[in-house]
Amino acid sequence: MRFSGIAALLVAFLPCLAWAQEQHVVQSVPLADWKAVYGRIEARHRIPARARLGGTLVQLDVTEGDEVGAGQNLARIVDEKLDFQLAAVDAELQVVDSQLGNARTELTRGEELLERGVTTAQRLDGLRTQVDVLANQMDSLRARRHVIEQQAAEGSVLSPLDGRVLDVPVAVGAVVLPGEVVAMIGGGGFFLRLAVPERHATALEKDAMIQIEESGVIQLGRLERIYPEIEGGRVVADVEVSGLSDVFVGKRVLVRLPVGERSAIVIPAGFVATRGGLDFVTIRTDAGEEHRTVLLGQPHRLNDIDMVEVVSGLSEGETLVATDG
Repeated sequence: MRFSGIAALLVAFLPCLAWAQEQHVVQSVPLADWKAVYGRIEARHRIPARARLGGTLVQLDVTEGDEVGAGQNLARIVDEKLDFQLAAVDAELQVVDSQLGNARTELTRGEELLERGVTTAQRLDGLRTQVDVLANQMDSLRARRHVIEQQAAEGSVLSPLDGRVLDVPVAVGAVVLPGEVVAMIGGGGFFLRLAVPERHATALEKDAMIQIEESGVIQLGRLERIYPEIEGGRVVADVEVSGLSDVFVGKRVLVRLPVGERSAIVIPAGFVATRGGLDFVTIRTDAGEEHRTVLLGQPHRLNDIDMVEVVSGLSEGETLVATDG
């Protein structure tokens, strides 16, 4: 039976369980058997922000724990050789530009001389070819300059996604190589990763609801994925939890998993009175009302009613009556 069916079975028993009741018939109800394990808060995606350019890290704008957006600048790498290459290309551009200016002047003069019959068409064709060669050379140098500028721009290390900085393994002044990790970014949402003993593997069900206790607050989560491979005697599973804190990625959180089902006697907590350190209930018998000591177990919240499990002291079919404590 799926654990989600427990709540449906309880609906048949719980209409008579209200605080205003004067009596309650003791009955057994199915309860989930919970296994307490620890889960780790993990980022759904862990993507490294890598250096695209080799050089010296001259600027680092983030540290561990910072929130970043996709495309945000994280660091800057400088390769000083690129500045020298740009200067060399600029010098070549100036030389070719001067030569192109002279070639165009010679072409204009040759066209005037050809009109007067002083020069030949063959000479004029040579001047035109020289102008075209120098113009193409200018275009080639400008393209080389754009390539070097693009290489220099790739010195900016950008965040690959929205998320939080998990690790920064480098420092300002370090020499980095192309492809080296500058920062590790975690994003895409956060979830709990569990490692459950393999003896409970067959009891785990996808989409089962589990309990998560974080900072004293209990909330529900959903078992989203169960991995088929067992490692070190444990089954790995992921739990989807809405509003899970991402302040400490890797933090251990207490989780309770439903790994079985048992029948137990639970009664409304309002029928229990505590005197002298002992717990009592009042039972209606043929001879009248009787006060009986009971041993209580874990409290439960069923259908918005505070219930408590009775380990011993009561039997099914007995009738409890309300007590003033």
